[in-house]
Amino acid sequence: MGPGFGPGGMGRPGEKAKDFKGTMRKLTGYLSKYKLGFLIVFLFAIGSTVFAIIGPTIMGNATTEIANGIVSKIGGGSGIDFSKLGRILLLLIFLYSISSLFSFIMGLLTTGIAQKVSYKFRREISEKIHRMPMNYFDTMNHGEILSRVTNDVDTLSQSLNQSLTQLITSVISIIGILIMMLRISVAMTLLALMIMPVSMLIMSKIIKKSQKYFSQQQEYLGHVNGQVEEVFGGHNIVKVFNKEEDALREFDEQNAKLYESAWKSQFLSGMMHPIMQFVGNIGYVGVAILGGYLTVQGKIKIGQIQSFFQYIRSFTMPIGQLSQVANMFQSTAAAAERVFQFLEEEEESEAPKNAKSIEGLEGNVEFKQVYFGYHPDKIIINNFNAKANKGQKIAIVGPTGAGKTTIVKLLMRFYDVNSGEILIDGHNIKDFDRNELRKMFGMVLQDAWLFNGTIMDNIRYSKLDATDEEVIAAAKAAHVDHFILTLPDGYQMVLNEEANNVSQGQKQLLTIARAILADPKILILDEATSSVDTRTEILIQKAMDHLMKGRTSFIIAHRLSTIRDADLILVMNEGDIVEQGNHEELLAKDGFYAKLYNSQFERTA
Repeated sequence: MGPGFGPGGMGRPGEKAKDFKGTMRKLTGYLSKYKLGFLIVFLFAIGSTVFAIIGPTIMGNATTEIANGIVSKIGGGSGIDFSKLGRILLLLIFLYSISSLFSFIMGLLTTGIAQKVSYKFRREISEKIHRMPMNYFDTMNHGEILSRVTNDVDTLSQSLNQSLTQLITSVISIIGILIMMLRISVAMTLLALMIMPVSMLIMSKIIKKSQKYFSQQQEYLGHVNGQVEEVFGGHNIVKVFNKEEDALREFDEQNAKLYESAWKSQFLSGMMHPIMQFVGNIGYVGVAILGGYLTVQGKIKIGQIQSFFQYIRSFTMPIGQLSQVANMFQSTAAAAERVFQFLEEEEESEAPKNAKSIEGLEGNVEFKQVYFGYHPDKIIINNFNAKANKGQKIAIVGPTGAGKTTIVKLLMRFYDVNSGEILIDGHNIKDFDRNELRKMFGMVLQDAWLFNGTIMDNIRYSKLDATDEEVIAAAKAAHVDHFILTLPDGYQMVLNEEANNVSQGQKQLLTIARAILADPKILILDEATSSVDTRTEILIQKAMDHLMKGRTSFIIAHRLSTIRDADLILVMNEGDIVEQGNHEELLAKDGFYAKLYNSQFERTA
């Protein structure tokens, strides 16, 4: 008499949604485009369930026919009518076959809809990621974001796949079976139903108790995913600093919490089946006694007792499934809420209606009274003013935390200024379409980013329609062609996920080749020669010099000796430009820059 709540029966546990009704309303609206598919599923679910419900009655008729035949034989009659019995059994096989066929089609359709919904959610999340502002990724754990794409969408898909069909079939089964039970005996039905309140009370108590552990389980699962993703991403660093034990200890702590919550939730849900079975068996005893009495009285047939027992067993299952569906809907709502929450996050501001074109722009850049803070109450760039003419090399120097990288982020519109203006050829960068604006820029960052793919594809990333000849020309200009040709597969060599099958300097040269291929008007260079050998540093410097010819270049300088020929050096400290001028002028001032430069020179000496 159990509802199927074993360790494998309690589908996907999950946390409770903060706004269950609102989330389910959104999800219903989201699923409305599949309403025709759901209607077909509904019809096949009705057919499958109805044919399955009729089955026990036909089976009872067969039992009655056998019993009557045996009694007839004892009394000297003809015995069992096997031809009639055969017809009954053939009808039973037909009914169950049709029910199974309808169930198969229903499952096929539901799985298709669930996977389409899953596919659509993943695609929308992926598209949303590219429209999100940088501050979202700066403040969110990467594991949490990945969890939305994987765990939450999987939970949604599986919950939809299971709960929708179970909801339909369970409701129809309860109504249909109740009607069939009443047809057999009202008294037996009332006795069987007396057990139900006890079962429901026990079930509700266990579900209420286990819900908080399901919530904890989902939360700790996100923590474990985040920690694993973080450690695997920085596996080399963990090894270098001998932090394996610390990483394992942290993982064990998080895993222990997950284990504790998962064990309690699964144990409590697993208790349902044996408890419900015990209560159900008590009900069986009562029904068996009453059924035997009514048979002796001639009020029901012996086959009807068998049918009634089958209906009791079938009746309790959909009731248990409805409780399971209710729990699944909680998981569905919680997962959907997290997905919708992500999809509704604030995006980068849209392009103005009459966005300026980047055509014909030369690359003159001006910062006018720029104020900025990652948080409005903490301004870190104060009254920043600077001007760069076309083709000039502008170096930005200063100690760590001075705001050098922040200036670049503002220029690229990864963030918008709190007040003031950044102008390109006299036009405020807010007047451009953000994607169009970024086509003007080429970036070579300190952390050279390459993806899993061929060297040819990695260089072509900045200009997807570039020919092989253009890619090779860019590689030659970046002084990386000779190195590529020494590799086993040349330009078709596949870089692994971490791109660590080439050296740091080689990676840097490849990113310079990528920037050369893009042919941008404005360059942003985060000098990255500190971790390479002298020979490679010379190659990188040559490649950078080639890249900067005729282009407005912003160089975030770490080694001040590399920017002595810059047209303008902006010296930053705590978000302010404290000095500006060329190398000789700044040294002559004997101020902040001179101290920085001389300190590096002393360390070198």
